Amino acid sequence: MTKKGVLLVNLGSPDSTDVKDVRKYLDEFLMDERVIDIPYWKRFLLIKGIILNVRPKKSAAAYKKIWWKEGSPLVVISERFTKKLQSRLDLPVALGMRYGSMSIEKGFRELREKGVEQVLLVPLYPHYAMSSYETVVEKAKEVLRDSFQEMKMDLVDPFYDKEDYIEVMSDNIKKQLQGFDYDHLLFSYHGIPERHIYKSDVTGSHCKIDDTCCKMKSEAHRTCYRHQCFETTRAIAEHMNLEEGSYSDSFQSRLLKDPWLRPYTDFELERFAEEGVKKLAVITPAFVSDCLETLEEIAMEGKEEFLKAGGEDFRHIACLNDYDPWVDVMTNWVNDWQANA
Repeated sequence: MTKKGVLLVNLGSPDSTDVKDVRKYLDEFLMDERVIDIPYWKRFLLIKGIILNVRPKKSAAAYKKIWWKEGSPLVVISERFTKKLQSRLDLPVALGMRYGSMSIEKGFRELREKGVEQVLLVPLYPHYAMSSYETVVEKAKEVLRDSFQEMKMDLVDPFYDKEDYIEVMSDNIKKQLQGFDYDHLLFSYHGIPERHIYKSDVTGSHCKIDDTCCKMKSEAHRTCYRHQCFETTRAIAEHMNLEEGSYSDSFQSRLLKDPWLRPYTDFELERFAEEGVKKLAVITPAFVSDCLETLEEIAMEGKEEFLKAGGEDFRHIACLNDYDPWVDVMTNWVNDWQANA
């Protein structure tokens, strides 16, 4: 019988908050053609010649603000989740990262050393995007092709609308909102350039990035990040019986000057405060694990922006992290795969 195993893959992290380690990490991350999708020579000049001379110091300072004693929050949380998942399963589970020293290759190697021949790859991203889900899958295929040709791989699809995922997300939000009488709930998703939406459109013509295309049924939705984000919000709002107008979407973490998905989170935080929202709660559903973009950009900088603009109370809702019901959901997905593979 073919021995099976699971490889969880998250974004990754620098090895430390030292500028040299942050620079090394950013170099790998930003040079990925699916993250900054411009011709190689332009990307090389931009990243090597400009960004890596400026950004590592600033990013290192940001990482220092959120770093835990055990290490990078993203890595520590992912390791905790992996350990819990392993305790519920009777097959090997490994963890890899798309960027950094805890690589996808190391994850495959760990599984091969345990005799695994068939791997379930789980990109820890609810939504499909070139710069997240797609780059993990393509890197895993490349690693298999180059170093592990004897192994077979199956995939967990983006799970943005799976009923059990929506249920556990809703329960996690409800739990963290207890005792907080919020005026508005903001779903802040990680941003991507608008051109990525067009590039990912499998129909080549459906996506218009307006108020109509995401609501019209289309094959394009299978790889449309924008549509999938909106669907996650809609499903959670329905599950939680949220009133229309009490919640909204935005997109954070812009890079460079190209048009990115809107509305922008930082603009929305100021707008809400200026328009009289006093108590704001923010959830970041593009991530399943808290990281720099949630712990520093939202929970620290976002809170400061909102309060400075006139808001009075701000609550950041933590990601699913190693929340036991979330581990149970993943356990069920793996067991279903194991039974049917």
